Amino acid sequence: MHSATKRVHFGDFAFDVCEDVYEPAEDSFLFAENLIVQEGDSVLDLGTGSGILAVLAAKVADSVVAVDLNPFAIRCALQNTILNGIKGNISFLQSDLFRALHANAKFDLILFNAPYLPSEKGEDSTWIGRSWAGGTSGREVVDRFIAEVPSFLKPSGRVQLMQSTLTGVEETLSKFHINGLEASVKAEKQLPFFEILTLIEAKR
Repeated sequence: MHSATKRVHFGDFAFDVCEDVYEPAEDSFLFAENLIVQEGDSVLDLGTGSGILAVLAAKVADSVVAVDLNPFAIRCALQNTILNGIKGNISFLQSDLFRALHANAKFDLILFNAPYLPSEKGEDSTWIGRSWAGGTSGREVVDRFIAEVPSFLKPSGRVQLMQSTLTGVEETLSKFHINGLEASVKAEKQLPFFEILTLIEAKR
């Protein structure tokens, strides 16, 4: 196991932050505060990082699949499920978005705290960098996600996506619509320097 560099708390939950893994920050906590999971849901948590959303979802959901491109994040999230007493209904998959999932996999709820910040070439060369760097426009990963996510939603499925006003919220709402989903802003948090964190929910 990668050693924890520190421990953060959310409510009654504790999460070890491991080396080379994104530390839960304002975006993670805004997402966690507004996470809507229903009993019986099957949940996909993309970019699980330290596993904060996966662990919270697993307390209510029927099943959770936690996905990350970063192998250290997968180990860290697994460590945090054990730390929080989660047993049996959560599984882990190393994958670039949906790539390693079965083509027929369908979920009631898909969560994604996306890499949404504009970045310069090379800033995605580390595992931490990949967790936030969204390319020149900040939209490289967000746009891929929006195009692919409808195929993995159940007919009544929902999407919760975290991004920032630096990356074009109206463009995200429009692209969800183009891909057959109706989207709206569910929560916001003002950050310094005119940036607003924005949690978007989309459904058919």
